[in-house]
Amino acid sequence: MDKLHFLTAGIPSNAKDYSNAFEILEQDNLDGLEVEFVHGVRYSPKTREYILSRGNKLITHHGPYYINLNSKEEDKKQASIKRVLDTARAGQDLGAYSITYHAAFYLGEDSKAVTKKMIDCHKIIVDTLCEENNNIWIRPETTGKNSQWGTLGEIIELSKEFKQVLPCIDFAHMHARNNGIYNTYDEFCKILETLGNNLGDIALNNFHGHVAGIEYGLKGEKKHLIFEEADFNYKDLLRAMKKFNIKGALVCESPNIEIDAKILKDYYTSL
Repeated sequence: MDKLHFLTAGIPSNAKDYSNAFEILEQDNLDGLEVEFVHGVRYSPKTREYILSRGNKLITHHGPYYINLNSKEEDKKQASIKRVLDTARAGQDLGAYSITYHAAFYLGEDSKAVTKKMIDCHKIIVDTLCEENNNIWIRPETTGKNSQWGTLGEIIELSKEFKQVLPCIDFAHMHARNNGIYNTYDEFCKILETLGNNLGDIALNNFHGHVAGIEYGLKGEKKHLIFEEADFNYKDLLRAMKKFNIKGALVCESPNIEIDAKILKDYYTSL
């Protein structure tokens, strides 16, 4: 990637639909958006036309929420694998840079056991995409609750197994899951240093991350907030990202997506 791009999670709130979403992003000096496949990977031919005619705007994809690659029921696990594959196929069709998703729940198992299962599932995913000549980045997201598989360490361990897999770092989720830590300049630098040391410059130069204000408790994430109502220290995060010269996509998931995304980009540009 050439630089750090600032994206909204979904179309801007004042957009009618994809027909004018990219025009509004251009007016707000934002760099693109994450297509949110919340309930399934579906889009109309008209939506496809709008997205493909987006000009120089970057897009990423978020997979459906009904993904659990550690499901005890085999049919649900296979359906989850298919949802990841369908998200990647849509990514290839629509010219997306990267896809992300919440991979799994622990369901009473320990980290090591679930990580082994994640490696097995992702081998199926990556092998299938390789057969289809689809080399889009596949990125499990760091998760915000202690019940969910997806610490940075777990996803790094998975990523070491596959050239096509890298983490999607959700900084707000890491902040919430750890009950308020990962919120200082030094801590953000440590995250990025860990990423680079374990996966190399390719992970820093082809980054995909999420950020938002967030409410949390002892069990982790409760809900996303706007920056003004949250304790998340986005300024120190951006200073750390500037120091490490991060290139890729940073997606704003605040409820007021385009407002907070613009706050992020304006502050980053001022550094």
